[in-house]
Amino acid sequence: MAQHLEVLDGGLATRVWPALKSEAQRVARDEPSLASMLNAVIIRHSDLASALSYQLARKLGDQELRAMSLREVAQEAFAADPSIVANAEADLRAVFERDPACKGFVQPFLYFKGFQALQTHRVAHWLWLSGREALAFYLQSRMSELFQVDIHPAATIGAGAFFDHGTGIVIGETAVIGENVSMLHGVTLGGTGAERGDRHPKIGNGVLLGAGAKVLGNIKVGDFAKIAAGSVVLQPVPSGCTAAGVPAKLINCPTCSEPARTMDQTLAFDI
Repeated sequence: MAQHLEVLDGGLATRVWPALKSEAQRVARDEPSLASMLNAVIIRHSDLASALSYQLARKLGDQELRAMSLREVAQEAFAADPSIVANAEADLRAVFERDPACKGFVQPFLYFKGFQALQTHRVAHWLWLSGREALAFYLQSRMSELFQVDIHPAATIGAGAFFDHGTGIVIGETAVIGENVSMLHGVTLGGTGAERGDRHPKIGNGVLLGAGAKVLGNIKVGDFAKIAAGSVVLQPVPSGCTAAGVPAKLINCPTCSEPARTMDQTLAFDI
């Protein structure tokens, strides 16, 4: 871990790609059986956008939509909206900083389905905003099949998101998620019925959503709030508060200052 922390000291936002490439080169030397794959996916590319488009195409391509076509779609999205790649950098940093099992950038880039599902969604969201709904839904379907993560392409997700494990995350059409949010497996941001219109949660910056948490309806979870694992949230949660239980109740205001960064899922006292 220490060698990676040295790479990350100072100028982090501009050094994600060099760190990722350098790490891939080390891994290729240490594990020659992976050298060909690492060269194709990371080492031979000139920047993060090129490598990410290749990785997404490699993962998502199938008989109906070949990898080459998918890569062209991703490249088109990255060229039209550079914030997609900037957000991917922030997402990679978030995984490294918040997941104690993560040893560097290569792991999430190649293997972590939460990160890969999120990057698939960012391309699908761009397609949705560009009026290309059919292809956006196609990517949503592939994401669900491959990664067990189901995010409607209209949902908005800010930079620095961390989907830990990823399995079973469901995010509805009108959900809005702020920056630097962390959520674990089994989280649902859903509606409360068959009504149409604006019907999904609005999650503030720096929120931590514990494993299996369900936040339902067009309600707001304020900045730096914490939703305890297994909770069912049906009412708004003020900024800096913890909600826990079924149905959830406020149990700790304020909670820890940056729950999404610390990933602290403990409660101050029993409910």
